[in-house]
Amino acid sequence: MPGIEALAERLSTYLGPEQVNLVRRAYFYAEQAHDGQRRRSGEPYVTHPLAVASILADMHMDHQSLMAAMLHDVIEDTGIAKEALSQQFGETVAELVDGVSKLTQMNFETKAEAQAENFQKMAMAMARDIRVILVKLADRLHNMRTLEVLSGEKRRRIAKETLEIYAPIANRLGMHNVRVEFEDLGFKAMHPMRSSLIHRAVKSARGNRKEIVAKIEHSLANCLAADGIEGEVSGRQKHLYGIYKKMRGKRRAFNEIMDVYAFRIIVDKVDTCYRVLGAVHNLYKPLPGRFKDYIAIPKANGYQSLHTTLFGMHGVPIEIQIRTREMEEMANNGIAAHWLYKSNDDEQPKGNHARARQWVKGILELQQRAGNSLEFIESVKIDLFPDEVYVFTPKGRIMELPKGSTAVDFAYAVHTDVGNSCIACRINRRLAPLSEPLQSGSTVEIVSAPGARPNPAWLNFVVTGKARTHIRHALKQQRRSESISLGERLLNKVLTGFDSSLEQIPQERTQAILAEYRLELIEDLLEDIGLGNRMAYVVARRLLSADGEQLPAPEGPLAIRGTEGLVLSYAKCCTPIPGDPIVGHLSAGKGMVVHLENCRNISEIRHNPEKCVQLSWAKDIAGEFNVELRVELEHQRGLIALLASSVNAADGNIEKISMDERDGRISVVQLVVSVHDRVHLARVIKKLRTLTGVVRITRMRT
Repeated sequence: MPGIEALAERLSTYLGPEQVNLVRRAYFYAEQAHDGQRRRSGEPYVTHPLAVASILADMHMDHQSLMAAMLHDVIEDTGIAKEALSQQFGETVAELVDGVSKLTQMNFETKAEAQAENFQKMAMAMARDIRVILVKLADRLHNMRTLEVLSGEKRRRIAKETLEIYAPIANRLGMHNVRVEFEDLGFKAMHPMRSSLIHRAVKSARGNRKEIVAKIEHSLANCLAADGIEGEVSGRQKHLYGIYKKMRGKRRAFNEIMDVYAFRIIVDKVDTCYRVLGAVHNLYKPLPGRFKDYIAIPKANGYQSLHTTLFGMHGVPIEIQIRTREMEEMANNGIAAHWLYKSNDDEQPKGNHARARQWVKGILELQQRAGNSLEFIESVKIDLFPDEVYVFTPKGRIMELPKGSTAVDFAYAVHTDVGNSCIACRINRRLAPLSEPLQSGSTVEIVSAPGARPNPAWLNFVVTGKARTHIRHALKQQRRSESISLGERLLNKVLTGFDSSLEQIPQERTQAILAEYRLELIEDLLEDIGLGNRMAYVVARRLLSADGEQLPAPEGPLAIRGTEGLVLSYAKCCTPIPGDPIVGHLSAGKGMVVHLENCRNISEIRHNPEKCVQLSWAKDIAGEFNVELRVELEHQRGLIALLASSVNAADGNIEKISMDERDGRISVVQLVVSVHDRVHLARVIKKLRTLTGVVRITRMRT
């Protein structure tokens, strides 16, 4: 059989004869198992596993990966059990085949939930053995190369999935060649017209540019020779999907993108890279701010190279990448570049392999913390499209973060506890807002405090999946403990009205009610009450009266301390402040919303004990509460400054101010003022009345 023999010959260049024979054995086993099965194109099915193994052979993958590639459809398509493979080829190969089979059963096009579940499976399989994903990528690559035989709709579905999931994974694992092929094949299947138009335009542009490219290449080669540096200079082709993304994302014309000439210089050693950089900067003038050193600080996927942009002849921009042979191999094949699978676990994986492992470990941590699979995939997708910034810890350690990351992202990247207790930050030794996007090269220092908690507002600006997931997790935990505490107070308040308490309820009765509500713990019930999903009055009635007889509504209000946290909020329609008569409306999922007693929005449910709770303010309540005031006064110069100084003199604080002029003489100013209570508000209003020209002051209620 020429196919397997030709492959065996290629494998013998880097594998031992025993290992090549094992791959050969796996091929014949697969051939027998798939006997009689054909691909859509009409070829025998075994041509597919052979092609997948061939792709992995190009990357110099180990024999176990190649065996798994030969057998990857056997479990799924032929009914042969994993145990049979394990007996024939060993546990490791069987595990790899099983992992790939599970990934093959994924259908990413179903509902978002299902897609997310599938992605979780992929993360688990990768965590056990990262070779699973390499075999899967090779399998997908061969399927993409043979898409033509499928219907248009199926082609587009597979292409979309490849562009959204598999190309970013290949990129994250540093596999440039695979990513580029995924993107170009996916682009062709998704947008055949656009792809062929760009292809034709690139072809004609290359013809016109041949002369300039040759000239630049010649001058670069001469420049290296003059400095006695040995290196290969070659023109670099831009791939179709990359051109299309730039045209669409940066709104550039095709000519603008093709006007940039790209070259790669490959040398033998790292220090030669820097000598080449000096030589080319002497030849042509470098463009300021366009030099990047990815050798000293590699990208997250292990990519290393020096990048610089020069003004060439006649001001033509020239992009140059300078790297060693090893870096070139790493850039093209990433984690698969120097695949030496460690048989002894003592040896630590190095470089790219270690980075990939680190990434997968991070993904698993996200999965454990995420509330559901959709939240998980949202976090992972953020991490799959990184554009890094590199920042330093105060001790000089380099941290890589996605573009747009803030000090909060940095804090969570250092450690979850640092993130959770973060209260402020210093960027380059100056105090800065936590929401400020970090720039490469900055030194970031986190100020933390014991007992501090994550702020829900952080979710509006963090960009890393880790920060988002941990903030949500911490808030859920905080919300749960606060809900349980509020729920217990609400339930005990109702029970006290009936001369009882939670401790006095028999254990059997509590368990019976929990079973009725399909809950496991009393804490779950209290949390439901605190969140407003169940009414304390109804639960108390069920706990106290087995036959459901009517109980009188409880007397006496529940005191609000202001420290109830996330489960207690103040209604924006009537903005209650300490001293106002208040009532609590239990809103499902939100907890308790405090309204003024005479608020129109709750007038219909005001006396329903199942929906509203009588409240009072605790004597020691402290905090700041916003009130909206409407001030009508005669128009005069420096009006805003006068109002601000008056509020300030009464120890108030203006949160917001807006003005609409009613006529030529009278101005109407809307103020949002923060005060401690009604007495403080009265002081602020009294101070405002002393201003000359004030006609009327009204406290606004919607």
